[in-house]
Parts: sequence; C-alpha cells; structure tokens
Amino acid sequence: MIGGELSFVAIPYQVFQLTHSTLAVGLLGFCTLVPLVCVPLVGGTLADAVDRRKLLLQTEVALVLVTVLLAVNAALPHPQVWALYVLLTLGTTAFSLGTPALRSLLPRIVAEDQIAAASALEGIYGNLAAAAGPILAGVLISFVGLTTTYLIDVGTFAASLAALWLLPPLPPAEGAPRASVRSMVEGFRYVRSRPILLGIFLVDTNAMIFGMPMALFPAMGESFGGGARIVGLLYATPYIGALLASLVSGWTSHVRRQGLGVVIAASCWGVALILFGFADALWLALVMLALAGAADYVSAILRSVIVLTATPDEMRGRVTGIEFAQVASAPSLGNVEAGAVAAATSVRFSVVSGGIASVVGTLLIAAAVPALLRYDSKDPDA
Repeated sequence: MIGGELSFVAIPYQVFQLTHSTLAVGLLGFCTLVPLVCVPLVGGTLADAVDRRKLLLQTEVALVLVTVLLAVNAALPHPQVWALYVLLTLGTTAFSLGTPALRSLLPRIVAEDQIAAASALEGIYGNLAAAAGPILAGVLISFVGLTTTYLIDVGTFAASLAALWLLPPLPPAEGAPRASVRSMVEGFRYVRSRPILLGIFLVDTNAMIFGMPMALFPAMGESFGGGARIVGLLYATPYIGALLASLVSGWTSHVRRQGLGVVIAASCWGVALILFGFADALWLALVMLALAGAADYVSAILRSVIVLTATPDEMRGRVTGIEFAQVASAPSLGNVEAGAVAAATSVRFSVVSGGIASVVGTLLIAAAVPALLRYDSKDPDA
C-alpha cells in the first residue's frame, strides 16, 4: 500500500512538471474514470463466481508490469505525458478488477459483530500507508528522482504477492451464480431495492465530486512555498487525519444510527474544505485537511459496515464492486471538476465552492432519502 502511494503522488507530480497545467493534472481523472466505473462491476461479478485469492494474485501481477513501464518512461530523456495517461488507465483497470474481491473478504474472516472493529483495524494500517506514502514520495522524488521512486514501488509488490499467496483458497459462496451480465444486473437490482445503500452511495458521490481538491495540490504546493515535499505533505495530510481518527475509532462499533452518522460526517467534510480554501497559512491549511480526512474516514467506516452487513454473502462481491465503482470514480470526476473550475476561476474559488456544494448536497439527499436518517444497525430491515 505504501508503494502504491508512491506512484499515486509521482504520476500527477510528473504531469504537472511536464505541463505546468492544473487542467492536465485534472484530466488524469478521465484516465481513471472509465476503469473505476465499469471494471469493478466486472470484478465484483467475478469475485462472487471464482476463487478470490487467484483473482487477486492475477491483478497484482498486472500492476507490477504497469509500474515497471512507469519507471521505464521516467528514465527516458524526454518522458512522454501520453504514456502516463495510458499507464494510469491500465493500472487502474487491473486495480479495479481485483478490489471487489479484496473488499468483500472481511465477512469470510471475522464474525458479523466484529466487522466494524475489523474495518477500523483496516483503517489504521490503510491510513498509515496513505499518510506515510505521500510524504515518503515527496522525499524520494526530491532526492532520488522519479525513476527510482517508481522502481521502489515495484519492489514493494513482493510483500503484497507474498501476503496473497499465504491466504487460504477462497472459493465462491454456496449458491453464488456464474459470472454473467445477468448476475451483474442482479447486483444493481439489489442495491436499488435497499434505500439505505442508495442513500449512502449518493451522499459520498456528492461529497467527492464537489469536494475533491487533490488535483489542485501541485498548484497549491507552489503557493505555499513550492517543492515536491510540500505537495507530498498536502496529499498525505487528509490521511494523517484519517489515521488519527482510526486510532480512536472504537466508538464506531457502538453506533446504531449509522446512516445519520454518514450524513454528519459528510457535512463535516464539506465544512473543513471550505475553511481549507480560505486558509492562507500552511499550518492552518494542513489542520483543515486533517479534519476533512478524519470526517471522511468516519463516513467510510460507517458506510463499509452498512454495505457488508446489509448484503448477503453470495451478493457481496457484486455490491462491493458497485460500491467501489462509486467510491473510486467519484473522486476522479471531482478532480476533473476541481481542475476545470480552478482553470476558469481560481484555485480558492474551486475549493470553497466545492465545500459548500458538498454540505448543501448532503442535506438535500438526507431529506430525499429518509432511510438514511432512520437506519438502525440493530434492526437493518426495518
């Protein structure tokens, strides 16, 4: 996970260095959009129909090959911007194909009443990697360059491949259908039949499309003093906030009104981004980003628990595939939106207006989907 974060920062940083355009960085969102929207639906259908361990091993090998090609491109005398767009598309495709299998594993490993606690533990190591990775990326890019940074990412795949190899076989659940378009459609029908699932998906989509400012971080890094280390710090800070929140997240296991918690957390995300947009001092901007990351983490934990407990095992691959398509594609749209608005107006206007839209949209969705506010984890079918 730390290795993946190295490339996550290196790719937009390299695009900005080659083009000096926030729009060019924002357009990276288009490279991830189609794979993140469509491929998880296929991956989720496969996850319900095949051995999930084998599927994950195959997608990891594909990611290794893509990262090797990123290093090769960076080593060229004149690295190609088009190659970064193509490789990002291919890497996102492989990642999206395997992620539904990974995200649907918890109920096969722990008891249902431990899912929230297990999700919180996942949040600790995930946010640690997400926080440390961008900081490490900024340092590595500054001292050893982009080529070596990508090669270090290649080396880290040894750990993930070993971990996946040590998993036991994970065959399909009893009664799971064969992978087909029909079984994929059944996943959508199930989501549509559960208003709580629709509600949490809509809230997160709204927050990410209008409140995702990461495409602006390379430009904001220059306004705060410039340099790869500042950019890496901006990318890392939301995850530092999420990590701190995860260390005290035991209380999330006791939340009954989880839908209401999602609404509150999403609103806090938007408010924190509004204040981040107005911040002129780096320390204040970082504090607001950390608060935004903490709010997003709480929302993510509650949404994950709702999805895993409200979905039967034979449907979890498909529903988590739909969830991941929403969770992962919405920020890509948000980065395109943020970059385009900043290019047309200003960076500050893009951030502040996005935060306002996040809050207003969340409240409108809560009013339109009453199941969000009345959902009770002790009586999920009520």
